[in-house]
Amino acid sequence: MIHLSLRTVFYLILPTILWAGNAVVGRLAVGEVSPLLLNTVRWALAAVILLPLGWKVFRPSSSLWQHRLRFLLLGFLGMGSYNALLYLALQTSTPINLTLIGASMPIWMLIVGGMFYAQTPQKRQLLGAVISLLGVVLVLSRGDLSILLSLELFLGDLLMVLATIFWAFYSWMISRTGDSDERDWPWAEFLLAQVVTGLFWSAIFTTGEIATGVLHFEVSPWTILILLYIAIGPSLIAYRCWGLGVSAVGPAIASFFANLIPLFTALMSAALLGEPPQLFHALAFILIVAGIFVSSKLSFKAAS
Repeated sequence: MIHLSLRTVFYLILPTILWAGNAVVGRLAVGEVSPLLLNTVRWALAAVILLPLGWKVFRPSSSLWQHRLRFLLLGFLGMGSYNALLYLALQTSTPINLTLIGASMPIWMLIVGGMFYAQTPQKRQLLGAVISLLGVVLVLSRGDLSILLSLELFLGDLLMVLATIFWAFYSWMISRTGDSDERDWPWAEFLLAQVVTGLFWSAIFTTGEIATGVLHFEVSPWTILILLYIAIGPSLIAYRCWGLGVSAVGPAIASFFANLIPLFTALMSAALLGEPPQLFHALAFILIVAGIFVSSKLSFKAAS
């Protein structure tokens, strides 16, 4: 039985709120900033903000250089590719499609764990994934299944599938820290190493926008606020908390919390439109949380 402290719950729920906000503002940024440039500027700002806390990771004596290939892969999966694919997907697909695909995260997490980390999925985990997915379907369909039946597939949907698989690998990698030296790293140094390598990949991807002539950036107070939000909230705060939560309960259980993202996204969107929460929001929340408990046989304990 996995013991889940209230602190760990906080670590796993806060990122879902911040990432829901990222989906909302990311959609608002369409037409203002080209998607790959948006991802590059996001991580550049995050690196600048984090640098005063984690700069020591770049010293010649730092263990970063012994694990540089690992961090290049972490940066590619978690920062460089995942977010670039998400922003690209938002250009051609709909929020409902992308959120439904993102809701498959627990399934992909179990598959990656079983195939590459010798973590055989258990029946209760698969059942929990189905229950949690039903909650996501409920909130996205607003209780009307005809909405789902009218969905169309777009190129962005395939990009989101790839992004979700990459995130599954990223989560398993950060849960499997290397040697004891790496586990003892200050959090800011560990995160900054990922951010900078992610920025490296993002910059490479952005050259594609330059080469094709689609790179653009509309400078406005609104754009600046969007960039500051995604650099601080969905980037630094969310990634730090997600890492703590994954370390505490493992990536498979943590992935079920990610299904709260569509719920929070729907609530934020409704709030912007002045719409109060509906009954199906509450039912969806119950199903998602039930999926978490069924999958893991969780029990709560006081935070230490």
